Amino acid sequence: MARRDLIVIGGSAGAHAALQKLLARLPVDLPAAVLIVTHLAPGARSALADVLAKQSVLPVAAAADGETARPGRVYVAVPDHHLVLGAGDVLRLSAGPRQNRVRPAVDALFRAAARWGGARVAGVVLSGSLDDGAAGLAAVVQQGGAALVQDPEEARFPGMPRAALAAVPSAVVAPAGQLGKLLTELAGRPVGAGGPPDEDLIWETDMAAEGRTAVGLPQRPVALGCPDCRGGMYEVRTGRAVHYVCHVGHSWSPESFVVASDDGIEQALWTAVSAMQEKVTMLGELAVGAERAGDRDRCEGYRTEADRVRRDAALVQHRMLGAGQPAPESQRPPGVSGVRPHPGPRCAGPGAGAPVP
Repeated sequence: MARRDLIVIGGSAGAHAALQKLLARLPVDLPAAVLIVTHLAPGARSALADVLAKQSVLPVAAAADGETARPGRVYVAVPDHHLVLGAGDVLRLSAGPRQNRVRPAVDALFRAAARWGGARVAGVVLSGSLDDGAAGLAAVVQQGGAALVQDPEEARFPGMPRAALAAVPSAVVAPAGQLGKLLTELAGRPVGAGGPPDEDLIWETDMAAEGRTAVGLPQRPVALGCPDCRGGMYEVRTGRAVHYVCHVGHSWSPESFVVASDDGIEQALWTAVSAMQEKVTMLGELAVGAERAGDRDRCEGYRTEADRVRRDAALVQHRMLGAGQPAPESQRPPGVSGVRPHPGPRCAGPGAGAPVP
């Protein structure tokens, strides 16, 4: 009979302290492998495994691609790679598409563990912002696994625990230290056979691990564009949890999608300001050329258009810089704090000398 011998833990901001408390309560003879994902900055070596090793009687090490997860050992994700599980409990480090704006992602590990481990899995969500891990924990439960969540009242950043509880209300809630004791009690217990994974779970885990799959795309297209690649998106529901995927495998929880959209909107607005400023510069050049040619009407038209575009750019900048702080004097649109539009030099008539101010 199968036994609960896979523990997957995910967290982000504030999770390191919780992990130290949790691991300190796990015994040296724990009959389960422990896989840990926290959000890590790409491009720099992580010292998390070394830090956690000081608090645990279990061996703790950075996960290695192709290694088989063994009971009584702790495996920690490395920067810029998803830590996922494959058939036969083989660990994989994948540079697959980011999920929820990050790599490694908690959802990527949880979904892979749910697919390949089924009821053998216990999933744990710790402190962190936003909602990575919520849909993954729902997948663990859907496949027969157990769900535990750090008490949001204890978590330094309660966003991830609260999102996990919204997706899996039946999850066991406890402080971090108590979670270690609960996991010890769960580890090694006999479990029943979980159901087969659905096609959406197979598609997502294949894309995260390999970047390709023989399974068809999810069947619920939505009117959203992927913030990373602008590809079409599909809705995936797992119990109460919902998330969105694009055709190349980017995955978005609702909160991460909103944050990414905000970033895209800000970038688009600053791009618009830059384009408008460039247009003002070019209209100024055209006005100078028209004035030199003695065409006062065209010169005035260019100057008027430049003033209008300048005001529009200043208005967008003011809104962008708003957030309770006034824009610099030179960036305020007309009518804001009494600032007048920048008139620019007026155009001279035919045969006149210098432009009339």
